Amino acid sequence: MSADMESVASHHYFDREFGVEAVKLLPGEYYVTSRDMVLTTVLGSCVSACVRDTTAGIGGMNHFMLPNDADPVTRDSAAAMRYGAYAMEVLLNELIKAGARRERLEAKVFGGGAVLANMTMLNIGERNADFVLRYLQLEQVRIAAQDLRGDLPRRINYFPGSGRVTVRKLVKQNDVLLVQKDELALAGTLARKREGARVELFNTDILRRDTRNTWAL
Repeated sequence: MSADMESVASHHYFDREFGVEAVKLLPGEYYVTSRDMVLTTVLGSCVSACVRDTTAGIGGMNHFMLPNDADPVTRDSAAAMRYGAYAMEVLLNELIKAGARRERLEAKVFGGGAVLANMTMLNIGERNADFVLRYLQLEQVRIAAQDLRGDLPRRINYFPGSGRVTVRKLVKQNDVLLVQKDELALAGTLARKREGARVELFNTDILRRDTRNTWAL
């Protein structure tokens, strides 16, 4: 892959629940693979697109924080991956480089929740959700499934080989509080407009937790 390696998810581990190798994605990261594995992330107002070539079995996921960068010229590619316009372009390009065909791509999209009532004026989740649907429509990538908006965070498990996704709404109080804490950090950063500040959304401990509120797409 030729994109900035700082943006490629690098946290590999063995997922005992599914019995396969796993990669955990943080905000601003993506991962593309043709291997039998699971890609996992946690989403509040952020959005992930899970895209695959339905014939070749090559798939990938990204995780972005905002639709567009207000000042893209001043940011390096790792920082730009936090924004949907760049994150979607990188994901599709890396899929094609790996052997996928654009006309065979399908997408499943998740996130865009309003997990904090006092963030409704910023409308981050709605903007992210609207953006990813509009982007895929313009790129003529078929949307096979979506679970967007709402008021609860989600854990996403994506199997690129088959295209299966399990979605878990995080309803445990501790999990919700952790995501809310990170959403507040995002809101504060946006309000202060700090250039170059690194925002690590969604405490990684949540990725290891489980709930019963699960379904597959």
